[in-house]
Amino acid sequence: MSFEMTKGLFKYDFTDQHAILGIPLDAEFNDIRKRYMKIARRLHSDTCSFESQADKDWANQFLSKVVNPAYNKFSKESDRKEYSLLLAAIGKRVVKEQAKMQIESEAAKQLATAQNWEEAYKTAVSKLALKQYESVKETQEAINQISELNMVYLLRKERQGIPTQPPPPPTDDKRLKKTDPPTPTPTPPPTPIQVTQPRTDSPAEPYCRRAQGFMDSKSYAKAILELKEGVKRDPKYSKAHAMLAMCYVEQNQATMAKLEMNKAFASNPEEPTALEVKKKLEQASAKAKKGDDKPGFFASLFGGKKK
Repeated sequence: MSFEMTKGLFKYDFTDQHAILGIPLDAEFNDIRKRYMKIARRLHSDTCSFESQADKDWANQFLSKVVNPAYNKFSKESDRKEYSLLLAAIGKRVVKEQAKMQIESEAAKQLATAQNWEEAYKTAVSKLALKQYESVKETQEAINQISELNMVYLLRKERQGIPTQPPPPPTDDKRLKKTDPPTPTPTPPPTPIQVTQPRTDSPAEPYCRRAQGFMDSKSYAKAILELKEGVKRDPKYSKAHAMLAMCYVEQNQATMAKLEMNKAFASNPEEPTALEVKKKLEQASAKAKKGDDKPGFFASLFGGKKK
């Protein structure tokens, strides 16, 4: 069974847990828990109302492999903090790469130009969430659309107070004043993404050299200590963040690896070590999808066994 989501924030090698649960990015934990319980009752094998057995099997697997892990991300304070940091890094990356952003859903296009965009965002997410788990077909499409809304929301939040140029620009720009001439006003070209060139003058570079020695001998814990000191001295040095990400990959700490990888991309989208980390994480994710089919912890709430 394929549970792949490919739009919105998922394009940034990021699992959009908010989109999976159908909740806005600023949702409180109590609201997250209520939403999860509602979804779980809908998908659990003992209470699922899908008609075909194939759809019921899909629902149970989706609950176990996608929804439960999404909720688990919010159930522990430490995990919530890590996820929030990762989301903040993704927001900065969205701004840097907005020239390449592609918006497909109508809801996200409307949000890109909405005046009261915060209210429009919550309304749009709520509307999609109502039918998000009504059928197999609607589930993944709704998740992709909510993630696109989250992407546009992060962009507008990061650039609060700055007029947003949605990609592609609207054909009927309602922001034009009545006194404007009928001839179309040329749209300024999007600001090109500034790619940071490799640096050797950073105060973090000596720490990177020492860390590389530790990494060569597989002493990743010592390398991490050196690199953490390095990023304290130059928080925007992409090489140090990328090397940290690689160390975390080698220690099987995927969440921390993603966090440091995105910090590296925020400073330099072409950072070579970060690109290598991304490839390793993608390979690990593909292997994980072929793992076991253990039921989620929600099963205990019903006391039923899998049929």
